[in-house]
Amino acid sequence: MLAAIDAEAPDELWCLGDVVGYGPRPNECCAAIAERADVCLAGNHDLAVQGAIDLEEFHGDAGLAATWTRDVLKAEGQALLDGLKPQGVAHGVELYHGSARDPIWEYVLGDEAALATIELAGSPLVLVGHSHVALQVVQSDGDLTGGVAAAGTELDLAGTRALLNPGSVGQPRDGDPRAAFLLLDLDARHASFRRVEYDVERTQREMREAGLPELLAARLELGL
Repeated sequence: MLAAIDAEAPDELWCLGDVVGYGPRPNECCAAIAERADVCLAGNHDLAVQGAIDLEEFHGDAGLAATWTRDVLKAEGQALLDGLKPQGVAHGVELYHGSARDPIWEYVLGDEAALATIELAGSPLVLVGHSHVALQVVQSDGDLTGGVAAAGTELDLAGTRALLNPGSVGQPRDGDPRAAFLLLDLDARHASFRRVEYDVERTQREMREAGLPELLAARLELGL
């Protein structure tokens, strides 16, 4: 993922949260974000590992993974998470882990939630995370269009208000197991949705060796 991003030579790197939570390398992820990200939000999993959210808010495998992450996270990673907030602004773009209504917990997956965040936001472009689903919703001339953003989706954002979700690096849930990211050109008002192959089997092996729940490992190859 980082090599693919470097190939685009972006001016900045933004992360919309959940640096940790499900994967087998939370310390390495925190170190990479600390070194490379210009903006990073707190996701609900980050806040749980940090201690700002009670682990009782998480059920089943998510809770087990968060507990494991707390146990293995080093001081440097904890320091990174301690400084994160679930919303922010960068270059006039409003950023939320969840949504404008609930920056921590709300999943934006349908028109109603997307429209609410577009209307509550003060900027014409809003980015959200949390759902693990790449999404593009555009409001133009009063009409709302969009949906799941497949790999290779290109958007002209000129003259519109839009909500975009780059998708998930570590655990996509839109049926495409490849890691997802979004390339934004703010001057040209253009967005490009990208996907990157990675070694899923290696990650699954590391998760199993760490004792993380089997379902979390198995779902990676399905993008679910």
